Amino acid sequence: MSKSSRTARTVRILGVASATAVLALGAAGNALACNISEFSADAKCDGDKGVIGVTDKDFSGTPATVTVFLENNGADDHQVGSQEVKGSREGTTITFAEDWKPNATYRVHVTAGKNLFDEDIKPNLTTPSTACKTSETTPPASETPQPSTTPSPSDSPSASASESTAPTTTGDNSPSPAAGTSNLAETGASSSTPMIAGIAGGLVVIGGGAVFFGMRRRGASKAG
Repeated sequence: MSKSSRTARTVRILGVASATAVLALGAAGNALACNISEFSADAKCDGDKGVIGVTDKDFSGTPATVTVFLENNGADDHQVGSQEVKGSREGTTITFAEDWKPNATYRVHVTAGKNLFDEDIKPNLTTPSTACKTSETTPPASETPQPSTTPSPSDSPSASASESTAPTTTGDNSPSPAAGTSNLAETGASSSTPMIAGIAGGLVVIGGGAVFFGMRRRGASKAG
C-alpha cells in the first residue's frame, strides 16, 4: 500500500471519529439542557388556603420564568402571578397563593434560558374537586341565643308616660278639703258647737229673766 493511500485512510478514520464525537456531544448537550418535560404543576392546600405549586427538576440550574394564568372557556381570564426558579436534581418548587375553586383550569407557562424554550406545561392544570376550605355551617338554634323582641315594662312608652305623669301621693289617703272652704267646714263640724249653743241659750234665758224681773219691779213701784 502506498504512503498516500495510508494517509487518506487515516484521514477518513479521524473524520468518522470526529463526527461521532460531535454527535455524541450534541446528544449529551441536549440531554443536559433544560426542557419543559422537567417542569410539573399541581394545586394543593396550605392549611385552609389554596396554592399552586410548580416544580423544576432541571439539575443544570438554568434560570426559568414561570407564569400562571386562570383559564375561562379556553382563554386566559387573568394572570395569577409570575416567578423565577432555578431547578435542582431533587426539584425546586415555587408556590403561587391562589384561592382556587374546585375543577378550575390553569395554564402554566415556562420561559427558560436564552431562547431555550417558551412553552406551556401540558396538559393544563385542573384543580381537585374539593376546595381547601369547607363552607361554615350555622350552629343549632339552641346554641345561639336570640335577643328578645318583647319590650320590657320599663321600655314601654306608655309605662314611662304613666310613671312620669302619675300624681304624687301623700301619707294620708283622705281627700284634701277644697281651698277657701276649709275654715267653714271646720267651724260647722267642730265638736265645741253644742257647748257654745248651750251657753248662748243660757244667756238668753238669764237675760229674759232679768228683763222680766225688771219690768215687774217697775210696775210695782208705779203702783205704790
